[in-house]
This record gives sequence, C-alpha cells and structure tokens, in this order.
Amino acid sequence: VQLQASGGGLVQAGGSLRLSCAASGRIFSSHIMGWFRQAPEKEREFVAAIRWGVGNRYYADSVKGRFTISRNNAENTAYLQMASLKPEDTAVYYCAVFRRGSNFYSPQDYDYWGQGTLVTVSS
Repeated sequence: VQLQASGGGLVQAGGSLRLSCAASGRIFSSHIMGWFRQAPEKEREFVAAIRWGVGNRYYADSVKGRFTISRNNAENTAYLQMASLKPEDTAVYYCAVFRRGSNFYSPQDYDYWGQGTLVTVSS
C-alpha cells in the first residue's frame, strides 16, 4: 500500500483545512487509517483514526470537536477535516495504515505511511 497525503498549507488561527490521503493498493475492511502529526522537536502523536470497514472514529482529546476523519471506500481515500485551527496544530501531518497489532494509537503499530503534509497555523 502506498499513501499520498495532501492538502496542507498556511492558515490563520480559527481557519480550516482539509487533508486527503489517497491510497494505492488494497485497504481491507479490517484495516484502520490513522492520522498522526509531528511538530518540530516533538514526537509523532496520534490525531485521529477510522476503521475502514465499519467507519468507527477515534480522536485525540486535543482535536476532539474540531477535527473530523472520514473515508471514501470507493475512492480509497481518507480525509481529515480540520476546523478552528490553533497555532499548536502546526505540524507535519501523516496518514498511515494499521493492519494488525495491539494499539492503533501508537505510530509503532502502523505498517504503511504517507510522506506527510505540512500544516502551519499562524496566530
């Protein structure tokens, strides 16, 4: 599976952006698509995830109520709609596929990664 993340950019605080993650290769209903982010000199952190088959969604507390993860199975694409952006949301955002493991909140358990897209939120 190859992943291509896009949609990052520069936005003012309070603004919105939508990230996309296009997958080539089969994503099975048992897989989970996750979004992570990594700010300079910080560890990569979980943002949101969605179960590809049933669509259950999971969010980090820091983005709950502001970000929405979704997917289009027919187009093999996942999205992260981000609203009410804050300067602390500034980071490189990555999408990734979790096939199996114990903890889909951990980046270590993901098997495939996109290249990342930079989101910069100005104050």
